[in-house]
Amino acid sequence: MRMIPYTGIKENCLYIDDLDQAVEFYQGVLEMPVISKSDGRHVFFRCGSSVLLCFLPEITRQETTLPPHFAYGKQHLAFEVMAEDYNDTVSRLEQKGVPITHVQDWGNGHNSIYFEDPFGHVLEIVPKGIWE
Repeated sequence: MRMIPYTGIKENCLYIDDLDQAVEFYQGVLEMPVISKSDGRHVFFRCGSSVLLCFLPEITRQETTLPPHFAYGKQHLAFEVMAEDYNDTVSRLEQKGVPITHVQDWGNGHNSIYFEDPFGHVLEIVPKGIWE
């Protein structure tokens, strides 16, 4: 049986409690452009060829036009950069005052860094090729 030919994950979602704070962090610090904002519901960001969705869970759990969805707690996402841009990306985040909470040596010549957003979500920067 042939496997489904996935090309990647198009959207990823985090649930937050302050849209303006999300814009300040994801656009201002992580430099992801806002592609959509609906006051009182969501803000969406461009992340390379993917989209990061940030929803207010108390609103989306009561959806009537789409399936209800929500989550609470420390969620995790990893953002990939080209291997040659990895060290510069880490430096840029440090210069912006983002505390690095962990550096992981994956034993394959690649490291990744972990840090948190203002909502406590665990975020990671990984170099392209980390899973190859």
